[in-house]
Parts: sequence; structure tokens; C-alpha cells
Amino acid sequence: MNDKKPSVEEVDLNILGVLSENSKENYNQIAKTLEKSPVTIKKHIEELEKQGVIKGYGIDIDYEKLGYDIIATIEITVSKGKMIEVETEIADNPNVFGVYDITGDYDALVFARFKTRTELSAMIKKLHASPYVEGTNTHIILNVIKEGSSFVKLLDKEKKKK
Repeated sequence: MNDKKPSVEEVDLNILGVLSENSKENYNQIAKTLEKSPVTIKKHIEELEKQGVIKGYGIDIDYEKLGYDIIATIEITVSKGKMIEVETEIADNPNVFGVYDITGDYDALVFARFKTRTELSAMIKKLHASPYVEGTNTHIILNVIKEGSSFVKLLDKEKKKK
């Protein structure tokens, strides 16, 4: 992946907007929507992938319908300068869908999904068994009001600023 800040044109932003709404759109559909040639769209998408702006394509899964209706946030205090090691180990857990370095009273914030409280409890106990975890503070999400973001709405907001 290229760490250099990518060069992004207006057409690139428009392509990202279309793909963020439906990643299954093909070159021809995007070209028609944006009134560009499919070859132009293909070239721009390949460049966005090469620059690491497009990191992958996916689907939006309703985890609750699959039984994963417990979402927890876990704040973690890490000792002895081992934050990256602890976070990397936590990130390997398939229940975990987000690991972040944070400021404030805790060092890391973890988001995870579980089918049962027993699974959540096991993860917390495993964290506390780590020699580098000083403590945790766990919150269970009661209701999800908003999850994810809309690149299209973000683009619209940016355009209104101009």
C-alpha cells in the first residue's frame, strides 16, 4: 500500500460515492450514472485501488439476524508500553470488529459482537489474564441508532461548503 497522500480528482470522488452506495456496480453502470466512458471509470478505479483509497469491496450484514445481538465496547488500560502487541492480539479475535488507540483514561477501545454473554465474559477474562492489561471497562450497547457512514452524504456536505 502506498503511504503517500493520493491524488483524488472530482471523478474519483463521484466514483467513490457510487461504489459506497452499492459496491456491486460495474464499470458500465457507473459510467452511465456519471456520464463517462467505462474505460475512464475502469482506469480511475484501478488507480484508486493502487493508491489504497479503495481497500476492498464488501457487503453490509445484519449480524443481529445471525444471532450476534450483543455488541460491547471495551476500554483497555495497557502497561509496559505493550499497546501494539496487546491490540494486535485482540484484533485477531473474530468477534472483534474494531480496535483503536485512544486518548483519555484508557489506551485502547475495542468493539466486538457476541451471541452470548458467556462469550463476552470469556473474552474479558482472557484480557485480564494478559500480563500487560491493567484493567478494562466494558459497555454493552443497548440500541444501535446509527452504524456506518455515508460517503455520499459526506461528499454533499463538502460540496455545500464550497
